[in-house]
Amino acid sequence: METQSPQLPPPPRLIATLASGFDIVANRIGLILPPLLLDMWLWLGPHLRLYRLLAPVVERTPLFQLPAGPSLAEVAAARQAILEALARFNLFSLLRTFPLGVTSLMFSRQPLETPFGAAPLVESPSVFALLGYIPLLVLTGWCLGSLYFHWISGATLNLKGRSIWKSMGWTILLSLFWSSLLLTVGLPALMVLSLFTALNPWLGQGMLFLISLFAVWLALPVFFSPHGIYAEQHNTFLSLLKGWHMVRYTLPSSGLFLALAFIISEGTAYLWRVPAENSWWMLVGIVGHAFITTSLLAASFVYYRDTNLWLQAVLERLRASARSANA
Repeated sequence: METQSPQLPPPPRLIATLASGFDIVANRIGLILPPLLLDMWLWLGPHLRLYRLLAPVVERTPLFQLPAGPSLAEVAAARQAILEALARFNLFSLLRTFPLGVTSLMFSRQPLETPFGAAPLVESPSVFALLGYIPLLVLTGWCLGSLYFHWISGATLNLKGRSIWKSMGWTILLSLFWSSLLLTVGLPALMVLSLFTALNPWLGQGMLFLISLFAVWLALPVFFSPHGIYAEQHNTFLSLLKGWHMVRYTLPSSGLFLALAFIISEGTAYLWRVPAENSWWMLVGIVGHAFITTSLLAASFVYYRDTNLWLQAVLERLRASARSANA
């Protein structure tokens, strides 16, 4: 007897999901406050710098010309670029943590000027102080990111009665996991890439391509790994497994969603970075960036909820069809 294939429900529509995120934030505009306040702090607040501590080390480093390597002029230009980056780097930008954290436009801009004049500068007094600042700022960034995700997920999914402290604890554990993985995998990969590039530029390009493919493949489970903590009150490990399970069965759709979110976020970021850093028009860019990124985060929670419901319905229908076929 011929068996009919089960009628499966359609997957969530990406455009409708993105529109839902924007509608939610437009109706609750206060949700943009965390990224807005963080960017205002990184723009107008004091800048904690490492320039006085590290610039002498960079300036005293002798210039070497390697065989078949860059010229002395190119090495000197690279050193000057490092000094300029040190002059701009604000240690408070570590409050923007990855993959979970409060979004920031000023994280990539690192401004030195404000509408009031030069930004107030505070130099790190010593290496020992620096070793204290870094873990403190990163931990604070994880806590702020946890509050941000808790707030957005609650407003998006109408969740109540959740423990923020439990979610924050699982979030810190998740962030430690991804940071440890980045150090144990990323640093050796960077060393191998440097070695291949020194041996042959073409080998270096090939290795860079392979590393980029691996990074893109890993981006999806990383992106959706914290959603289970806030949407379903899972612990760290169950949230990781739930995100991996969802991505495994919905890879084309999930990949397209993440690609669209990335294009919207980075595409509009070019517009937000147009004003000069000492112009009040930059405030428009900060507000616009906060609205866009918060809306995309809200849309990701909508997508996570709807996709898991769809996936559950599909698997149940497939199991029911298999049971009826075996009966």
